[in-house]
Formats: sequence, C-alpha cells, structure tokens
Amino acid sequence: MSKFTGVLKNRNFFFLWLGQIISQLGDRLGQMALIAFVYLKAPGSAIEIAKVLSFTIMPVFLIGPLAGAYVDRWDRRRTMYACDFSRAALVLTIPLFLFYTKYMSPIYLIIFVVFCLGRFFVPAKLSIIPDLVDKKDLLIANSLVNITGMIAAILGFGISGVLVEWCGARSGFYLDALSFLVSGTLIFLIAKRSNATMGFKKVSKEIVEVIKKSVLQEIKDGILYFINNKDIRFTAGVTFILWSALGSIYVVLIVFVQKTLHSATKDLGFLVMFLGIGLFLGSLIYGRFGQRLSHYKTIFSSLVLSGIMLIVFALTIQHYPYFLIAAILSFLLGLLVSPIMIASNTIIHNVSDNEMRGKIFSSLEIVMHLGFLLFMFISGLLAERFSHTLILVVVGCLFSVLGIINFIYHREIPWLD
Repeated sequence: MSKFTGVLKNRNFFFLWLGQIISQLGDRLGQMALIAFVYLKAPGSAIEIAKVLSFTIMPVFLIGPLAGAYVDRWDRRRTMYACDFSRAALVLTIPLFLFYTKYMSPIYLIIFVVFCLGRFFVPAKLSIIPDLVDKKDLLIANSLVNITGMIAAILGFGISGVLVEWCGARSGFYLDALSFLVSGTLIFLIAKRSNATMGFKKVSKEIVEVIKKSVLQEIKDGILYFINNKDIRFTAGVTFILWSALGSIYVVLIVFVQKTLHSATKDLGFLVMFLGIGLFLGSLIYGRFGQRLSHYKTIFSSLVLSGIMLIVFALTIQHYPYFLIAAILSFLLGLLVSPIMIASNTIIHNVSDNEMRGKIFSSLEIVMHLGFLLFMFISGLLAERFSHTLILVVVGCLFSVLGIINFIYHREIPWLD
C-alpha cells in the first residue's frame, strides 16, 4: 500500500486521479438516468437500450481517428479540461430544456456530442500518465487509474441506482454536469504539462509541420505504427475480445435484472456495485504484486478464469435467482477480470513512443467499441429468440477457450516473459 501512497503524493497525478473519480461518479448517474428513461419508454426491450447506447459509441468511429492525431499535437492537459467544461454545459441542457420534449432527436444529439468530446478526453488522459509519473511507477499509476473506474462503479452505480429510482432521472443529469465541472477544475490545477505541449516559441514550427504533414497523414502513420507493433496488435486483440464479451452480456443482464427483480435501476445499480468491488480489489492486488508476473500470462489466465466464472454465474442464477447469490458471483467475476485492462495499458506504455500514444489509445478505443457495439446488437437480437442464460454461457466458453489457445500458442515465445 505504501507504493500506492507514494504515487498519490504526486500532486499532479493526484489531481488527475481524483478528478476521474468525481467525473465517473457523475457518469454512472447519467447512465442510470438514460436506462431509467428507456425503461419508461420501452420496458424490457434490449433493442431500445442498445439503440440509446449506440449514440454513445458512434463517436468512437467518427471522431476517434481524428482525435488521436490532434491529441498528440495539443497540450493534453488543456484538451482534458476544455472537454470537461464543454461536457458540463451540454449535459446541463438535458434536464433544463430537453428532458420532457416529445422528440428524442435533440437528446440523442446532445448525447452524441458529449461522447464526441469524450473521444478527445480519453486518449489525452491515458497518454498523459507517463508525463506525470516516473517510468518505475507506471504499473502502480495504471492500477490507480483503473481503480478510479472501480470506485466509480462501487459508489456510483449503487448510489445512482437508488437516487434515480427515488428522485427521478433529471437528478442524474444535474449531478453528471456538476461532476464534469469539478473534474475539469482539478485537471486545470495540474501544474506539469505534457511533453507534447506546444508553446509560443514552437508555434511557427507547428504551422510549418501542419503544412508539410496533414492530419490524415498522421492518422495513416498511427495505423501503420499500430499494425507493425506485435505487442500493440496483441493488446488490440485482447481488448476486442473483452469488449465484445461485455457488449454481448450488457443488455442481456440489464433486462434480466429488471425482469427478475422488478426494478428499473435500484437492484441493477447494487449488482454492478458488487462487480465494482471485485474489480477494485482485483486492481489493488494486481497493482501491488503484478510486477512479479508476465503481463501476457496474466491476461491469458484472467481470460480463462473469468470465462469459467461467467458460466458459473449464468447457470447458478438460472436455478437460484436470488440477488445475494448474484452479488457474490458478480464480485468474483470482477476480481478475475480486473487485471486484463491494467496489463494491456501497461504493455502499451512500455512499448510505444510518446508522440504516438494518443493515436494508439484512440485506435484502441475504436477496437473496443467496435466489439462492444457489434456484439451488443447481435446479443440484443439473439435475446429475442434464445434464453439469456444460453447467451452468457456461450460467451463464457469463448472467453475460456481463447485464453487456453493463447497459452498454448504463445508458450514458447520469449517476449511473453
């Protein structure tokens, strides 16, 4: 725990970490507000949930490639707080002006623009970490950033599920806007700038560079860099598998909980909270002891074990549909799956050049959301014809089989160690 404390004593990293805890707490409230809104309009419809979520994912494909190129040009700190302040203003318009409109298109448009801004924010956040901490602290820092999401899941989903059910969806949007404002303020207070910062002395050089090398050329360079690096290709494959599985089970689990426990958001929030506790604890354990292990073998092990646990979850809940059992199994699933993204991000930080990180993380955003969106709709359609349990079991089997195949195929490759 002393290693975590040492990294958090870094003022700049602490502001980044704390800001993300706050903004992601707000995000959970916003997500619950959207789920509650869909529940009121079309209760029990996995396809309607998928439709709303698609507006949060489409910006990844439309904006992601451009965002990565510009993030590597711009001051990453400025990019982040500008995105947060803009998102705060946009989210605030939903409860103030658009919540009770008869037409959904204005709300879809606001959601779309908010997540377009997020496509700049995410690669900037992931790229700035090596500029804020020493290389020896990268694994700890990535664990803490991952823990940010876990804390948000533990507190945010549980609290937001209750708040939205009691106070209404509008409250979720108000608090989401406030969280973006606080996060942007904390990032604004970060003193150390990214190495990618362009000061006044470099403006003329930047202008010449823009003339010589277009953004489209930078995107092409980023894609080639992505394809030609075996470690990055590997993490892209793992990311696609993980987020495809998440997309497959996401809408299925939402509808399952709503139908079984007869609650729009409250029990769903608590169930995800237990998943978050498992992710949080798993991140702490891996962050503390993960430096002794191969990142690649850790990923393979997590794929196998989390696949088995997903199968156990589905079959157990089919016969014993009790919230307490579901909560315990959700905790264990989070514990087993947590090392995957931490190990993947650490691999990328270790093998990538600083000026390419924004493009790489934007490309990974495209990969993960492509898998999520594609399999979310496939799962939503299959859920109309097949049981939810069968879908979860199939996904768990695929997870485990892919982990075992990678263990067998890569066991003799020296870069695994």
